[in-house]
Amino acid sequence: METIYQTWAETVALFERRGFPAETYGSLDEEEYILHPGPAALPGSLWLDDHQYRHQNPWIDAGGRPEYEGIDGAVTGYVIDGDLDVDGNILNLEYGSPSLIVLGDLKAANLVLGGSSHVLVQGDIRVETFVGNSTDQLVDVRGDLRAALAILRDEFVPEVGGRLRGRALVPDHLDLADHGVAVEDPAPHAGLSELLVPEVLGTDGEDPGDDVHLAEKRLRYEHMIDRLVRGLPVIRGGRTVAPLEELPPVK
Repeated sequence: METIYQTWAETVALFERRGFPAETYGSLDEEEYILHPGPAALPGSLWLDDHQYRHQNPWIDAGGRPEYEGIDGAVTGYVIDGDLDVDGNILNLEYGSPSLIVLGDLKAANLVLGGSSHVLVQGDIRVETFVGNSTDQLVDVRGDLRAALAILRDEFVPEVGGRLRGRALVPDHLDLADHGVAVEDPAPHAGLSELLVPEVLGTDGEDPGDDVHLAEKRLRYEHMIDRLVRGLPVIRGGRTVAPLEELPPVK
């Protein structure tokens, strides 16, 4: 299924046909977007960063205005008109990168957001690990955010229309309920060491259990991000995925 460029007016018309609310997409840049006209499945990982890994983007050759073709043109964002299923991880670690809008459910091994991409999802997000680490991010999921572990740092809070279903690790001064985010932890009494692989936890001190402040101090955050970038799991029993540089070009 070929992808195409759409004007902002055409993109808004699609959002309206799909019942995607204006208060959700109103923060997007009013530019052209690459549209995948139907559900999409990717065999590897997806980098939203618009620089080093852009040559691996499966939708970059959509065509359209000449300045958008190849790997040198700017990309405002990608619209998937249906579900998006990514076998590997979705990562954004740079600023000034494209947005991702999914008019269905979004599934991936892990979702790591440390740059400035906007991720808007009309259905549910289902991942093993969700990481948000930038106040320049906007994540708005109209359904549930389902993650074995959701790590929210730097005052970042996603908009969640349903519930955050999983363990939420947030700064101790941040109350998600004050931001309208309902949390449902299926195993509230399980310690962090029962959830995470030992490589991302420090060895000092006792298991922090439900003490979020101690858990945050014990978590080796940069090491965890490095494992996710390399395709290694951080959740016990999680998936190992191929690093991006080992994947064949997307056709």
